[in-house]
Amino acid sequence: MSESGGIAAGVVRAVSGLPDPDTLSALLEPIAARSTVTRAALARETGLARSTVSQRVDALLAAGLIIEDGAAPSSGGRPALLLRLNPEAGLILSADLGATHAWLAVSDLGGRRLDRIDNDIDIDQEPEQVLDWVDRGFSELLIKAGRDAQQVRAIAIGVPGPVEFSAGKVVRPPLMPRWDDYCVPDYFEERYPPAQTVVDNDVNLMALGEHRTHYQDFKHLLFVKVGTGIGCGIIIEGKLHRGSEGSAGDIGHIRLPDSDAECRCGKSGCLEAVASGGALAERLRHLNATAARDVAQLAAEGNLQARQAVRVAAQHIGEVLAAIVSFANPEAIILGGSLARLNETLLAGIRSGIYDRALPLATRSLQIETSALDEDAGTTGAIALAQQHILKPAGVVKLLSALSLR
Repeated sequence: MSESGGIAAGVVRAVSGLPDPDTLSALLEPIAARSTVTRAALARETGLARSTVSQRVDALLAAGLIIEDGAAPSSGGRPALLLRLNPEAGLILSADLGATHAWLAVSDLGGRRLDRIDNDIDIDQEPEQVLDWVDRGFSELLIKAGRDAQQVRAIAIGVPGPVEFSAGKVVRPPLMPRWDDYCVPDYFEERYPPAQTVVDNDVNLMALGEHRTHYQDFKHLLFVKVGTGIGCGIIIEGKLHRGSEGSAGDIGHIRLPDSDAECRCGKSGCLEAVASGGALAERLRHLNATAARDVAQLAAEGNLQARQAVRVAAQHIGEVLAAIVSFANPEAIILGGSLARLNETLLAGIRSGIYDRALPLATRSLQIETSALDEDAGTTGAIALAQQHILKPAGVVKLLSALSLR
């Protein structure tokens, strides 16, 4: 065992009498991902001996981190009891921050959403201004839920820009340049001292939320957000793929041929500068469109200029995605964001572009759908990310320590 692992194990023993945080983490992660699971299923999934699983599960039950909740369907004999995270063990606060709108939620530790709020924002402000609003929203949610900040175990924040995931820092984000090199967890550290804060790109959270809720059986999935900007969350082998530096999926800045449209990133010809909701709103400003949602509304109401603009944008997005389909061969592409509800125009155009240009083998079983979670995709993914974060070995140590002090 590494030095850090030995220290962590010692802390767990000292705090709650529980050994081996690595094993505890291996058991807790599938419990969180599947909501309810049996001891036998945990043994199969982790490869641990049933006796080891039973011993560790008993210890986690005694610590109050998990509970037994009902029985699995019986196939003869005594039915197995189902295990899930204890909803009374703490709270998760989540925020999905877009360029012009934000969604906040409070959930119990098991992931059940207790309440949510949303509002228009302008992400291109000083980070403290936006996060002050988030903090006020979190306080409002806690009051409405009858809870307090001491019960918060994790905070997950999604932002519309590149994130250095390991540090929680935003790095040169085109839509929010004032946030460059800003460390988001530092803001919440003093305000919620018991909590662990994790930050990721908003589209990564949407991909994670959609995959966990509706596509767990899919190993390879892309979530494409078409809103003010354009981004892509990537699931490979059932796990979120961020790349070596956290910038995987930044398809909005792939260059289109024969375009010199200036992009906020400082380059020209980017897909986002041509086909995003923000770019379309700029083009349709004479129709009083100021944001991607305005473009979507105009198109939904039948405005011919808006519908044509969306059709052309869909063609460009489809061309880029066709190349990605040929490269990554996903099982599904899920579309979200302000323009995603325009099935007749955006979705149909993207489908056409992909099927026309990608090879038949890559598209033979490909599903292309709009998000089932819609506006809840980001906060759902944020809750899942928070669970993953606090149930890693180091997080389990802190979580058990917090529970022992209740």
